[in-house]
Amino acid sequence: MTGASSGIGAEIARELAKRGHGVTLAARRTDRLSELAAELSNDHGVRVETVGADLVDPAGRDALASRVDESGLEVAALVNNAGFGGGGNCATADREYLVRMVRLNCEAVVDLQGRYLPAMVARGTGAIINVASTAAFQPLPGTAVYAATKAFVLSLSEAAHAELKGTGVSVTALCPGPVKTEFVEVARLGAAYENLPDMLWTPVETVAREAIEGAEKGRRVVVPGVMNRAGALSGQHAPRALALPLVKRIWSRAT
Repeated sequence: MTGASSGIGAEIARELAKRGHGVTLAARRTDRLSELAAELSNDHGVRVETVGADLVDPAGRDALASRVDESGLEVAALVNNAGFGGGGNCATADREYLVRMVRLNCEAVVDLQGRYLPAMVARGTGAIINVASTAAFQPLPGTAVYAATKAFVLSLSEAAHAELKGTGVSVTALCPGPVKTEFVEVARLGAAYENLPDMLWTPVETVAREAIEGAEKGRRVVVPGVMNRAGALSGQHAPRALALPLVKRIWSRAT
């Protein structure tokens, strides 16, 4: 479980522990990981390991894999949740920030999936949840790189899901819409979301539950929330010539 110190990652960890699964939590903020580990162990009696690592850095991913090996753990399921976003035009946004976003949101997902998928296939069982976003379903001027990284995750997950048919292993793309977590503040997107109606927000507990249920059923894509599913459908099929100027206006007012 990556990006497990808060938000969707922490809630998926709670959902897994509630179902009796041991979890390994990875994130940069070790203090929060320790607090969550104690909560899960005390409340559910499961084994919990923590790994402090910056997964943008390949060395951080190596450290995570080494810790899992040293602990003698078998990775039955992988949740690639670590990631971050941000607004701003491509011409004015900080280049290093955008490159780090691609490394974490895309490169780390490919790396960790590639590390654990072969063993799952060899055992004939396993599941991977790659956290994308409803932003994956259409280009988003104003947050172009973030939406592109999530489109990458969605495409990767859907293709891998098809490749794995019949192996006993599944890859599920989780595509949440707006969720009230720290992500919005960290990505400096508060203005873009502040006027959204309540019906568009999905409780983080619902996102986590539907993610796990979807993975258990071997679903290819999970989009929590009826309104988000409708939005994802329209995002896929709306003519770009009409959708892109509209999205650009919305983001230009909000960021």
